[in-house]
Amino acid sequence: MTRKLNGIELTRYDDLFKTDAERETDHQERVQIVSAEQVFPYARQPYSVDRPSADLVRLMDSIERTGIAEPLIVRPRSEGGYEIISGHRRDYCAKVVGLDTRPVIVRNYSDEDADILVVDYNINRENLLPSEKAKAYKLKLDAMKRQGARIDLTSCQVGTKSRADELLAESAEDSARQIQRYIRLTNLIPPLMEAVDAGKLKFVPAADYISHLTEKEQTYLQFLMERDEVSPSVDQAQRLKQISAEGKLENNIIDLIMREEKPLERKVTLRNDRLQKYFPASYTPKQMEEVIIKLLEGWHRRRQQEQTR
Repeated sequence: MTRKLNGIELTRYDDLFKTDAERETDHQERVQIVSAEQVFPYARQPYSVDRPSADLVRLMDSIERTGIAEPLIVRPRSEGGYEIISGHRRDYCAKVVGLDTRPVIVRNYSDEDADILVVDYNINRENLLPSEKAKAYKLKLDAMKRQGARIDLTSCQVGTKSRADELLAESAEDSARQIQRYIRLTNLIPPLMEAVDAGKLKFVPAADYISHLTEKEQTYLQFLMERDEVSPSVDQAQRLKQISAEGKLENNIIDLIMREEKPLERKVTLRNDRLQKYFPASYTPKQMEEVIIKLLEGWHRRRQQEQTR
């Protein structure tokens, strides 16, 4: 900091003894107002920012009323402007409501640090899709590798020093084993990854077994899933992986395995639009479920009483 005396700028006494790093920090942490055209999404950002949700609507309403309360964290781009490290959803909402400036804090991060921070800022956000978590954990893992972390992703041996899944789990709510599964999902072909997101392919069979199939094998399996409206069980997925590892998984074998009859599952799906008219708008899905269960319990008791008359 400086002050002027007779037109001459004088450095404050305290500032004379600051290191270059401290002066750089002072400069970086100052909130700046920049035009929206100067701010760009992070190139390897793994999360969706525009998927509709109640949380996104609330954020957009808040930004429309009062602006962006929390500055975006950005880093300079070599080609000019800044790319976002934290604040992609705030930037998206501001764009939708027509704000033409952004409050930012500029920090100089390496590519590795930027990758890790982009993941960490959002990895515990609610309602992330499996594909988003998969891409995020893989992005962070690759950054850690480039930083020279001593890691071993392929096993769960006790005593392995600084293993990737354990390091990743330190900043996430998922267990090390679950993180391994998410990273395995990145080996799926895009249509199968979309099937996991949509719930058409279960997470565990997909991560533990289907992700080990070759691209050709996955492509034919996805074709069968679409054509016959089927999905592999854990047992079927396990056998597909085993035969694939032996190099014998031909299309006719996939056909035979997927045609096997599975135990019938009693599954009931209640459409949200049919339920909403019976509940206050403030009710969460959990509260709605509790009410439905109580009503069913009452119906079941009455039915039993009628049958004993």
